[in-house]
Amino acid sequence: MKNLFDLTGKIVVITGASSGIGVQLAKAFALQGANVAIIARRYERLEVLAKELEKLGVESLAVKCDVSIEEDVKNAVASILNKFKKIDVLINNAGVASLGSVDEISEEEWNRVIDTNLKGIFLMSKYVVRNMKENSYGRIINTASVCGIVGSKNVPLHAYNASKGAVINLTKGMATSLAKYGITVNGIGPGLFKSEMTEKTLFKPENLKIYNAVCPMGRPGKEGELDGAAIYFASDASSYTTGQTIFVDGGFTSI
Repeated sequence: MKNLFDLTGKIVVITGASSGIGVQLAKAFALQGANVAIIARRYERLEVLAKELEKLGVESLAVKCDVSIEEDVKNAVASILNKFKKIDVLINNAGVASLGSVDEISEEEWNRVIDTNLKGIFLMSKYVVRNMKENSYGRIINTASVCGIVGSKNVPLHAYNASKGAVINLTKGMATSLAKYGITVNGIGPGLFKSEMTEKTLFKPENLKIYNAVCPMGRPGKEGELDGAAIYFASDASSYTTGQTIFVDGGFTSI
């Protein structure tokens, strides 16, 4: 039987790949045989990761890019196509969060979150989809969040809520329009996972205690527990699945 999850030779682009979930996904895809282009603002970290990926027997390309700046994105995609000639899978993972209620957060901070989390997906997709249409094939995976469909009583994350809610519906809109070109668009909604973004806030003992009390599994996610959903959406196993967001959250959004 054909291995539906085999990604050998596929070209996967991952944004926000200098830390956290992006690093983990890059390694997961390399282990499945995919060649990986990694994108982030912190190029020195990307260089280190690229060498790790190549030790797994795949090709890798590190590209410095701020996904909220169109010229950066345009040049980054051009560099990737120059090396790999095509893009099979785009993982829009770059994201930032900001604590604050709507009556506290500054306009500048609001724009920073929306520009990275939402505008970044728009810009990356804008330039990658053109190549996918030419090839009549593509897999786009957007990193959403449980915060896109629920609020947080103890830690206000209003800009983040707004951005991730929009990501979920943008995923549906893109999916319905791009299906005829052989392109699927799906989302992954993580619950609480440790990252640079969460370690100093949501992983504080008092906040973690509340999360664990509410989450049916009683714990945050572990490294690697997002890999399966991402590989599924990127592979032939999900060929008839589009417009969906899977919440990998220990049951958090089921209560």
